[in-house]
Amino acid sequence: MERTDSFKDTKKLTNKIALVTGGSSGLGLATAKRFVEEGAHVFISGRRQPEIDAAVKEIGRNVTGVRSDVSKLPELDHLFATIKEQKGRLDIVCANAGGGAFVPLEQVTEEHFDKYFGINVKGTLFTVQKALPLMSAGGSIVITGSMVSVKGFPAFGVYAATKAALRSFARTWSVDLKGRNIRVNVISPGTVVTPGYRTELGLNDEQLEQFKLQAASTTPLGRTGTPDEIAKAVLFLASDDSSYVNGIELFVDGGAAQI
Repeated sequence: MERTDSFKDTKKLTNKIALVTGGSSGLGLATAKRFVEEGAHVFISGRRQPEIDAAVKEIGRNVTGVRSDVSKLPELDHLFATIKEQKGRLDIVCANAGGGAFVPLEQVTEEHFDKYFGINVKGTLFTVQKALPLMSAGGSIVITGSMVSVKGFPAFGVYAATKAALRSFARTWSVDLKGRNIRVNVISPGTVVTPGYRTELGLNDEQLEQFKLQAASTTPLGRTGTPDEIAKAVLFLASDDSSYVNGIELFVDGGAAQI
């Protein structure tokens, strides 16, 4: 029996193939879940195999986990070889993998600088570069930035600089990809508490609570965000709902960077 309009698939990413780097926890995991719910098959990558395995189990279907450190090019090559072998193409790339740490200017070391520019900037650049041969017209690249790229936060200068670099990449890449109909946009979250606040930033429970209260007090909505609120905005940029949106930075920050 022929399907009527009321039974047509209304999911936004039906039959799409997506990659979410840093997809085993936090914003990446929330995004991967949202993509799967909207009909995509999602590849998630991360540096720690146990977390990848747990995320794949949590998502439950239409997901493939690949251990890959985006700062190491041979591991990126393995990631994209796996995607090519299993699916043959990519429609969506969510370059989300990243990290940071609070270090005052006087205490920044070469090791600290190299680590986070290696993950956030180098990792994002080569993730996108190596994805391009698998992408065709209509593809979407969404880069995870941060509101800290436009607002000064103490002891967060290296991280903020990496996120400012990603915003610059999106402007340039939008022009570089002119004619291929591949869009590049940046999602810039405000304060959203994820496991990274403990594993990367090293905050304990008391410090985390103080951080949340301080962030809420400077946000017009009076609260911090949730991973799924970011994921829904990423979905907009990844889907055809944003087919004429290119080169932008979308702040999902409760208004914190707008005042």
